[in-house]
Amino acid sequence: MDYITKDLQPFEVFQYFEELCQIPHGSGNVKEISDYCVQFAKTHHLKYKQDESYNVIIWKPATKGYEDKQTIILQGHLDMVAVKTADCNKDMKTEGLDLVVEGDYLYAKNTSLGADDGIAVAYSLAILASDSIEHPALEVIFTVDEEIGMLGATAIDLSDIKGRVMLNIDSEEEGYLLAGCAGGATVKCKLKKEYSDFTGIHFDITICGAAGGHSGVEIDKQRANTNVLMGRLLDVLISRFEMKIKSICGGEKDNAIATFSTAQLAALERDRQKIEAVIESELKAYQNEYAVTDPQLNIKVEWKENAKSSCMTDVCGEKIVLLLNMLPNGVVKMSNDIKGLVQTSLNLGTIKDNEDCIELCYLIRSALESEKNYLIRKLTLLTEYIDDICLIENQYPAWEFIRESPLREKMETLYEKIYGKKAIVQTIHAGLECGIIADKLQGLDCISFGPDIQYIHTTREKLSISSTKRVWEYLIALLKEF
Repeated sequence: MDYITKDLQPFEVFQYFEELCQIPHGSGNVKEISDYCVQFAKTHHLKYKQDESYNVIIWKPATKGYEDKQTIILQGHLDMVAVKTADCNKDMKTEGLDLVVEGDYLYAKNTSLGADDGIAVAYSLAILASDSIEHPALEVIFTVDEEIGMLGATAIDLSDIKGRVMLNIDSEEEGYLLAGCAGGATVKCKLKKEYSDFTGIHFDITICGAAGGHSGVEIDKQRANTNVLMGRLLDVLISRFEMKIKSICGGEKDNAIATFSTAQLAALERDRQKIEAVIESELKAYQNEYAVTDPQLNIKVEWKENAKSSCMTDVCGEKIVLLLNMLPNGVVKMSNDIKGLVQTSLNLGTIKDNEDCIELCYLIRSALESEKNYLIRKLTLLTEYIDDICLIENQYPAWEFIRESPLREKMETLYEKIYGKKAIVQTIHAGLECGIIADKLQGLDCISFGPDIQYIHTTREKLSISSTKRVWEYLIALLKEF
């Protein structure tokens, strides 16, 4: 294989990362990358286990002199958020990524990179393959489908795991040691579709150009959510004109802030110019409101034929507009204990036009179980009030901060020794698998860390090469400390 990353250091890490990038591994499409890890274990004569969900655990004995040290768990997830630009023809279910090295950064052309969390897998494989790195006995846990509700971590059987110290390599900012995270739940509000015939001019509206981002880490940036803006725009249009909704959809992932939203509509042809004027007026307002956070925000309109067709009834359309405008979105509450930390939030990640219903998919996050449950109830109450249904899926517990952590103290001390400055210890609003795993491994002492990765979950994602090297050196030094 002719590696694009052949001149990057540490080569052993980037070698495995590039090999991983050649394997399609978006959430829900993880068998091939799971099998790759199994084959790796076989090639290196390491004990392994692969379960029905395609989670993989690999064991490696301690190196000489570390036989009596405590077992260490290395953990990361195999799946990535697989997104691409609108003009990209790549099939991310069957094709690998096109890597590009530019200055200090590695990225993928027209797609997300999957450094979240491919870099954890690459680090771990490089350690497992090495004959020279000193370390205690290792238990390496690769989970699947983390990005769609931490399904792998929920399903995995950890009864044969002995370690109670875990290094989760699923953070995106060097110098931060994460010691807690929010719990979460996916809520799907399903609105039954009903149709009637309507004669009018058909047109599509697409709200696009939003910055997007991670719905946990970047929810406090107050960026535009195009699904929410579509509800706002439809309310203005339907309240002023005789208009019907044919279809509506938007966003790509429940854990990503929606960057596009599209509605297929029908209206009376005589209102076309007035409709255009209202859309233009609304666009100016949105661009003014989001000038700082979403400078590329735009609305595109495509006019089509005047014809008779089947559209959603007025009542059905009104329910969609009601929920899009009345259900909360974004930051709900900031923490009173930790300055600057979001405590509770929700994100309308996707709108799906299914065969029998319109589905609004929200991802709720909270550091407090009570606030998470209240927010779930809030969505359920309004949805059920209009005779539709809510489904609650993929609930996972918060990873609670523990006051006494030998691992955290060790990592802080080593960080200051190597970097000459103090690490920042914090909890985060994003979801990590640590809470689920800690619930299964009682007494687990865990820290999450990682190299600098920018714009995760987007087509602008990029990995810092120099940061990857520094964190690798820190990780290798850390394994010697136990």
